[in-house]
Amino acid sequence: MDTFDLSRRLAAEALGTGILVATVVGSGIMAETLTKDVALALLCNTLPTGAILVVLITVLGPISGAHFNPAVTLVFTGKRELPVQEAVLYVIAQIAGGIAGTMAAHLMFALPVIDFSMKARTGGAQWFAEFVAAFGLVATILAGIRFQRTAVPWLVGLYITAAYWFTASTSFANPAVAIARSLTNTFSGIRPVDLPGFILAELCGAFVGMLLMNWLLGRPAVRGPVKIAETSR
Repeated sequence: MDTFDLSRRLAAEALGTGILVATVVGSGIMAETLTKDVALALLCNTLPTGAILVVLITVLGPISGAHFNPAVTLVFTGKRELPVQEAVLYVIAQIAGGIAGTMAAHLMFALPVIDFSMKARTGGAQWFAEFVAAFGLVATILAGIRFQRTAVPWLVGLYITAAYWFTASTSFANPAVAIARSLTNTFSGIRPVDLPGFILAELCGAFVGMLLMNWLLGRPAVRGPVKIAETSR
């Protein structure tokens, strides 16, 4: 990451978020086209999303860190690993890339370039689900970096694949993706009016996840060598 200048890192964040959103929206459109079974459609939406995350984090991670998510960017800013000025630019790039991803998916399926969603996703259960989704995502990333850095792409891809199914909200866990999904009136959409609740829940979940993992992953107490006398007790 240190070997790439800011412009390349921003391009990687925009590109990665754009491809991620194009996958989420495009696979949702394809699923709706092929089946009327909602559970099957969700599975068809889930698998490509988990798979593309593994690819994107693997190939773009060395350039920008592969955040693709304002909540993740804010976590690393909170950990003082990314300057505030750069974090703002990261978030702008992610949002712009996500919107471009929705537009690309619509163009591929001959739909209006922008079509505001009418799909309601709101209420306490949905907001709590997004809190849990973002919390788990941050915990997965931070623990993965600490213990098995090379496995992070797979860990994130698998976590999101699982979270699609165990959260009531189908695990957006990403403010930039949520904004982009408000611009598609298809399977993966969310009404623009429902965005504030989702985004606030995601940011809160990410923040709490960071706090917990900072404590949990803190340097463990070092115990002195075991004395011979202790082993004979």
